[in-house]
Amino acid sequence: MTPRNFPRNLVMGCLLAAGIVTGSGKDAEAGPGGAPIDCAILLCLAGGWPSSPECSAARAEFIRRITPWPVEPPLQIWRCPLGASAPAQERPSFRSRLFRAAMRSSGDAVPSPEEIAARIIQANQADIDISGQEFNFVRSIRVYHVDFTARKERDYCGEHDSTRVGTYGPQGEFSWSGFSAKSVPTYVMSRVRGCPEGGRVRAVGVEWRDYVGNVGSELVRY
Repeated sequence: MTPRNFPRNLVMGCLLAAGIVTGSGKDAEAGPGGAPIDCAILLCLAGGWPSSPECSAARAEFIRRITPWPVEPPLQIWRCPLGASAPAQERPSFRSRLFRAAMRSSGDAVPSPEEIAARIIQANQADIDISGQEFNFVRSIRVYHVDFTARKERDYCGEHDSTRVGTYGPQGEFSWSGFSAKSVPTYVMSRVRGCPEGGRVRAVGVEWRDYVGNVGSELVRY
């Protein structure tokens, strides 16, 4: 399911995460085989959403997250622990590695695997360095949440634009910033009618590039 030359540490990290519950609620539900759904989203997105039951489920969750309300980060990489990438025959269990890390950082106070995973979630970023160009596909994701209204009353027309764009930082952290509805890509809206015509636009668009640079997008109107 993964493309050739895909980073081994990413593949191994996702496999190591299998069976570890990294959060609560529907966003933390495990995918096929027990792996957190965000590990499946990460791999399937990188591979260009291959045709498989696992990737179909991952893509459905990816789109569900941008379907109002609320609009969420479509990939929540902090819910997929990626740390540790040694070959299987050379590594201890993933839980053992978590406990060893906790012992080094917390003295005698050893948190549970769930507590350690919760720290990763609270940090809202990947638990390994993903700043290299091989992870550019994560940072390629853009979420455009359009909420624009132009209302004409007699001789006056007022515009209200609370559109925003969601982007990913160097370590996979997600953030929103203000944006103009009139500047969104054409797949989201070919033309936003402002004054003097008037109108209202509400939609969420998401775009991405896979590991080899192929572009994809989805649009949800509401």
